[in-house]
Amino acid sequence: MLRIACAVCICLFALPAVCEPPAKYEVATILEVKRRAPDAAHESTLQAASYEVSARVGDTIYVVLYSDTLDTGAVQYAGGQQLLVHVGKNTITYNDILGRSQQVPIISQKSATSTKQSKATNSASSDDAVVIELR
Repeated sequence: MLRIACAVCICLFALPAVCEPPAKYEVATILEVKRRAPDAAHESTLQAASYEVSARVGDTIYVVLYSDTLDTGAVQYAGGQQLLVHVGKNTITYNDILGRSQQVPIISQKSATSTKQSKATNSASSDDAVVIELR
């Protein structure tokens, strides 16, 4: 009996080692939402509205294609909101308000640090222009 109990304990302790690790969810901040023009070739009244949503995750800005299947338009006002996302190879996974996992395809991605540097350079040059005008 002791041998069986030991074997069961060993199996239970070894089980997490062979299991797949849980998905790493990170905080994303929605930066911008742009409505996409409907495709002329596939235009129909039943087609869901599509949006290009820019979200910052860590030091990367991702642009994803979001389809508003419920046609609420609420995504237009989502700028500045934060949510937990899992960044995959070609998709971003998030949980909707009902807790269901949703996947959206990644259209493009770029480094957020280069965007910060260009904004800092632009603001520095505009500050220099103000100083020159005041003299």
